[in-house]
Amino acid sequence: MALLLGVDTGGTYTDAVLIRDEEEVIASAKSLTTRQDLAIGVGGAVRAVLEQSGVAPSDISLAALSTTLATNALVEGQGGRVALIYIGFAPQDLERHGLSEALKGDPALILAGGHNHSGNEAHPLDTEALIAFLETESAGVSGFAVAGVFATRNPAHELEVARIIQERTGAPVTCSHQLSAKLNGPKRALTAVLNARLIGMIDRLINRAADTLTQIGIEAPMMVVRGDGALMSAEQARSRPIETILSGPAASIVGARWLTGAQNALVSDIGGTTTDVALIERGLPKIDAAGAEVGGFRTMVEAVAMRTTGLGGDSQVHLNTEGLAGGITLGPRRVLPVSLIAAEAPEVVHAALDAQINAPVVGEYDGRFVRAVIGQIATGLSEREAALLARIGTNTRPMGDILRTRMEQGALNRLVDRGLVQVAGVTPSDASHVLGRVAAWDRDAAEKALTIFARRRVGSGDPIAKNAEALAQMIVDQLTEQTALTLLESVFAEEHATFGGDAKTLARHVLLQQGLSRYYGLLAIEARVNVDVIGLGASAPSYYPAVGERLNCTMILPEHAGVANAIGAVVGRITQRRSGTVTTPAEGRFRVHFETGPQDFATSADAIAALEASLQKEAVAAAESAGAGDIHVHINHDIRTAEVEAREVFVEATLTVEASGRPRVAHD
Repeated sequence: MALLLGVDTGGTYTDAVLIRDEEEVIASAKSLTTRQDLAIGVGGAVRAVLEQSGVAPSDISLAALSTTLATNALVEGQGGRVALIYIGFAPQDLERHGLSEALKGDPALILAGGHNHSGNEAHPLDTEALIAFLETESAGVSGFAVAGVFATRNPAHELEVARIIQERTGAPVTCSHQLSAKLNGPKRALTAVLNARLIGMIDRLINRAADTLTQIGIEAPMMVVRGDGALMSAEQARSRPIETILSGPAASIVGARWLTGAQNALVSDIGGTTTDVALIERGLPKIDAAGAEVGGFRTMVEAVAMRTTGLGGDSQVHLNTEGLAGGITLGPRRVLPVSLIAAEAPEVVHAALDAQINAPVVGEYDGRFVRAVIGQIATGLSEREAALLARIGTNTRPMGDILRTRMEQGALNRLVDRGLVQVAGVTPSDASHVLGRVAAWDRDAAEKALTIFARRRVGSGDPIAKNAEALAQMIVDQLTEQTALTLLESVFAEEHATFGGDAKTLARHVLLQQGLSRYYGLLAIEARVNVDVIGLGASAPSYYPAVGERLNCTMILPEHAGVANAIGAVVGRITQRRSGTVTTPAEGRFRVHFETGPQDFATSADAIAALEASLQKEAVAAAESAGAGDIHVHINHDIRTAEVEAREVFVEATLTVEASGRPRVAHD
């Protein structure tokens, strides 16, 4: 008998589940995610599920972790300070694919060097400029990204730069060619920058999670879920954390398939921070061939084709004052629910809310609170940011007591982006408490906060709502509407028919909206989503039945939907892929672009065979290193030819080798 432990660290909750022999869920439990130290939440969930099941820690055969940490960090713009070494590129290339935006003002060095498309050196590597840059810019950098022109054809310069950086700074280095074998240097550089930004966060999570499991008495190997739903070893995740973006959502897709047996369905997973929508086709998650897109960045990470929207149970509620009627919108930023922060700091929160309710007018920051994230390392702060962080101190504080000028709002936002401060405000979770749908935290605090918010005035001068209950229903209705629009955008993005518009516009088109409402007049219009929707997430039963009604579709809410991510973490397969290229630099020469550098062969068959053998060895070794057993290998050849003077001529070949298997321990 194999007992498998799955753990998922979400934005609000950390879930744990125990599965027997990959067939039966025997226990599940939740614990609040603890942003200041995620391992506390992991430990709480794991201890709860062990106590519930009566299973001894030593009986666990495998532990697997899925996490929204990397996804949420990119959506919310968080992560460590990085530096980019950009080899052989032009300054204007920093503007391509959002690379400059991803750097967020962090240092970048455009360094002479790089190779050409054949893998030959284009310019000598300027190591002196690199060393000078490191002497002035390396302070406070948590990770370096290195990207060179045509590094996938010859990585020598990237590897030499990485060696020098590690020798002189000891900081982790991400080389772009190690993340993707595809061309497109700026996009590889972007992926490397994001990877470098995440390294410290993921490393801390894995280390603390592993330590926590050991303290509990679990000695089983730990796996981590990748963005394509496959498993990787903890060590692999440490060096390639970018591959864990969409880890949690990908695990939920695997979990949804396991829970329902669905062959074709939309999966919508609502968490605290995001709603993630993906498609199951023929029993498998659909993979995004263009690379995962998260937080507005298109990466080269192979992941589930997922639309991630900043919409969740903890999305910030915003007042919309446009027009006489006004209204509210949700997200994309996550805040702590007032009901939650009141449960943790009741005296401070209730005293502030009571004073704000009794005030004659609503203050700009009423109903909102701030607190520092204890244990985070605060480096590279401006004078204003440092002063603001010191003013917040170690306690929960009303935001109005902290912000003294409007200019400090920007400093606070930057502290939140860095993961140093958390903000609390009105959320859908608070609305659900007021409406009696949820009773997890402090309902009275939620009602007070919504009462204050309801007094805010729209363009007509009238209050946004007559009381807390009316506002709560508005918030839940808005969540239903935004979720329905998110699903419709996903449907149009996948729809093969041509409707003459982008998905966002089509989802909001008046004819479609009238059709969903079953319009009958001189014209009759009916519309529905023509595929089942599987609703996942702890709050899915509260919100998603209304979404199904809005879209006139079958909404499936499976048992254990609230822990589908944790289930998906332990029922997936270990999969390792390696890709490589054969080119023709001259007639009669066939060049294989190995990690060690280019090598020429006399025939295309010899070159392809050599590359295939090398890639297969690398993929199998990586799968074995991750803990896979009974490994199966699949090889894909993409060979491009051209017809020249009535004969077929070899142009280029791309080989991809996939080695996959279940974790060995699962069969013990």
